[in-house]
Amino acid sequence: MYRVIRQADLALRHPLRVALLDLLAAVGSLTANEAARRLGESSGACSFHLRQLARYGYVEPVAGTHGRARPWRLRPTTPAATPAADPGFGPLARELEDEGYRRWLARRTTAPEEWRRDEAFSEILHLTPEEMTRVADEIRAILVRFPSDRHRPGAAPVGVVARVFPLLPEEER
Repeated sequence: MYRVIRQADLALRHPLRVALLDLLAAVGSLTANEAARRLGESSGACSFHLRQLARYGYVEPVAGTHGRARPWRLRPTTPAATPAADPGFGPLARELEDEGYRRWLARRTTAPEEWRRDEAFSEILHLTPEEMTRVADEIRAILVRFPSDRHRPGAAPVGVVARVFPLLPEEER
């Protein structure tokens, strides 16, 4: 079966674009210079990829700003041509996460020795909606404490996926 790939899907195939979307989801808005500092990239690369994300309808300049130091934000609504309307990028993001994990499982024995392990875990908790939000906020707070500078010696991209969601009962047949 062949999968039709939309242009919007292709927009998210670049790791810097996904990192920019994740960063915007976490901080709300930022300029290309701020993104460059946080991600360890050049401001030119961040500016280019923010413009590409805008072209595909994922981000927009903050209203009332323009020029070189304009801040960007996630679009409050997502055009029909894009995969999802939520800040977590919905099904496409989950698909990219799953694809990366399947690739890891298939090729981990060929990874350098020091990278041949992973940390996979899960837990079922009984929480209120407010507690569920607090758990997600605490996970985010932990993740932002780690540097995302890709140019540090020994650093490599590592996928960290946390899904905090209510477990719904199965539908009766």
